[in-house]
Amino acid sequence: MATEGEDVPEKDLSFKRCENTNPKYLTLEEIQHYNEKGYISGCTGYEGDDVIRIRKYFDNLLDEFQNTYGQDAYAINGYHSICEGLYDIVMNDRILDLVEDLIGPDIIAWGTHFFCKLPGDPKNVPFHQDASYWPLTPSRTVTCWLAIDDADIENAAMMFLPATHDKGHLEWRNSKRDSYLHQEIVDINQYGEIFHNVLKAGKFSLHADMLAHGSEPNESDRRRCGLTIRYCTPDVTQTVERWGHAAVLCRGEDPDNNWTHNERPVGEDLSVKLTPIGGN
Repeated sequence: MATEGEDVPEKDLSFKRCENTNPKYLTLEEIQHYNEKGYISGCTGYEGDDVIRIRKYFDNLLDEFQNTYGQDAYAINGYHSICEGLYDIVMNDRILDLVEDLIGPDIIAWGTHFFCKLPGDPKNVPFHQDASYWPLTPSRTVTCWLAIDDADIENAAMMFLPATHDKGHLEWRNSKRDSYLHQEIVDINQYGEIFHNVLKAGKFSLHADMLAHGSEPNESDRRRCGLTIRYCTPDVTQTVERWGHAAVLCRGEDPDNNWTHNERPVGEDLSVKLTPIGGN
């Protein structure tokens, strides 16, 4: 839909149903829920000491970004291509197994972003559709939202509007609130009941790139950090050259070489200033 004078590049924003009738890891009920509601939640990515390990890893990244480079808590965007610890999270088989059941054996990870809402963070993330922002076509990205901290209603867990993923490009306007993103879907009440994506640390959800979602300000005294990982099929193309510069081939092949293939990095070089990608 046309929105406040901004031209929307012609992209295929249709939802492609998962037709996998013999999944290896997901149940048929979970695939049906993804097809009908646009998401799956409560999946296990890390347990026990590994949850503590990845939280400490993020704590160290955040400390260096803030105290050495003067960046804010939202700045760790796309660093999986130069940080080996983050790359290894992207390549977590527990996550990739479920993604493969949804999109098939050829998997590209083109983006990551830590969404870290510090205690008292006044910014909201308005309800939006990810694919509305991205210069990608067709819209075949599945986002993993991995909880680094426990995420609940009190500290601004992400919210989904179920079954909005197959309704096309929803009407939006520029947000007038103190927001991290500018697109805000108009009259969200018409889309039914909100689902609060409550997750314990180490758990993750998967959602389609056209599913409307957002989050409120974090008015609690607890941090709420989640890592988004963007996975797509290799037939997805970029409408802006080199936009997917941080991409890695997680599994399978990229037969048409549509994407950059970054190898596993060595070390953690945060001195590199990257162009943000997929920051929503």
